[in-house]
Amino acid sequence: MKKRLDFCEFFSGGGLARLGLAENWNCVFANDISSMKGEIYNKNFSNESNLLIEDIRKIKAIDINKNPILAWASFPCQDLSLAGNGKGINGERSSTFWDFWRIINEFKDEKRTVPIVVIENVPGLLTSGKGKDFNSLLSSIVSSGYYVGAIIIDARYFVPQSRKRLFIVAIKKEILIPELIQTSEFSDKLILSAFNNLDENIKSNWIWWNLPMPESSTIELKNIIEKEPSGISWHSDSETNKIIKKMSPINYNKVVVAQKNEEETIGTIYFRTRTSNGKRRVFAEVRVDGLSGCLRTPAGGSSRQTLIFISKKRIKTRLISPREIARLMGVDDNYILPNKYNDTYHLMGDAVVVQAVRWLDEKLLQPIVGVFSQDNVEISECQLINQSSHANYPIPQENLSNNTQKILEKKPIRLETMV
Repeated sequence: MKKRLDFCEFFSGGGLARLGLAENWNCVFANDISSMKGEIYNKNFSNESNLLIEDIRKIKAIDINKNPILAWASFPCQDLSLAGNGKGINGERSSTFWDFWRIINEFKDEKRTVPIVVIENVPGLLTSGKGKDFNSLLSSIVSSGYYVGAIIIDARYFVPQSRKRLFIVAIKKEILIPELIQTSEFSDKLILSAFNNLDENIKSNWIWWNLPMPESSTIELKNIIEKEPSGISWHSDSETNKIIKKMSPINYNKVVVAQKNEEETIGTIYFRTRTSNGKRRVFAEVRVDGLSGCLRTPAGGSSRQTLIFISKKRIKTRLISPREIARLMGVDDNYILPNKYNDTYHLMGDAVVVQAVRWLDEKLLQPIVGVFSQDNVEISECQLINQSSHANYPIPQENLSNNTQKILEKKPIRLETMV
């Protein structure tokens, strides 16, 4: 049996990144500031949680008595997201990234360098502060001796939820990148545009992570619906009619069209505040394409998601149930959820989809790690793939040539020598 490599999970929430990495990685340390999330984390991972409930600002690398190969950080997005307050990476919550990176540098100072780092957040990080926040974050990573690249993964390929997330993957410069990840159809225009505005030093240390396109999921919204939902109640006809009256003509027409179908149509509703005729109004926006909208926490500035059941005879509505919320995040029904509805919404709305993490591990992290174990982790027959297939956004050839040559001259290394 292949030995799992050690990793640390920062901003762990309910441990969904850990679930996605579970096949190949062993969590030796986890951290979150929320006691509610920590309670659920411990319930689901029992005595092996290795969780420290503490403000990351108070944590130091010396508190972690392991030598992780991977550090995963899904740091708070509230100051970066479109639904948030727009304060950027130096906002009260998103600024905790800097404390995470302080810990990574402390590992380095203690001769326990973390070879691989994955940072997950909303795509809004790319444009936050007109791109300055992304540039600042990457500058700190590069300055610590890492190559870095980014991809956007949409959860709709794995679960019936439209949920794009940005994954920044950083690799220590001593590690060579396997050739098999050099083909790509997965580059995103947002990333290409953000790259074009980066400092030249970051561009010269950038890697275009080239991954295959995931196969589309066959799971639709109707497949995750509970027949007998718990934790919520059906709306009365009067409440449903009030929701329908909040729909714009375009959204109401979606309902009218769906009523003509032979089978029941299940869709989702979000309530948005829009300006109409010079006045701010709350509109009910409907989605009936088999996907839910992106789950967001109420603290992120968005409403809880409502389900709408449309048939020829009747239209019914209710809140999405706690278990349905968890299913949209790729969590199986054995996962223990909080007792309070809003706690589940916060727990899952802040999280990363399990299968998206698993796919990233399979297609990117495992090729980098290779087939070695933590006791014998030789990297060989590898090369750096550091050139773009996008002619409009090339890395300067002089930087590419010098950079690649330096890496290819390196001898194969053992990860154990870095820690």
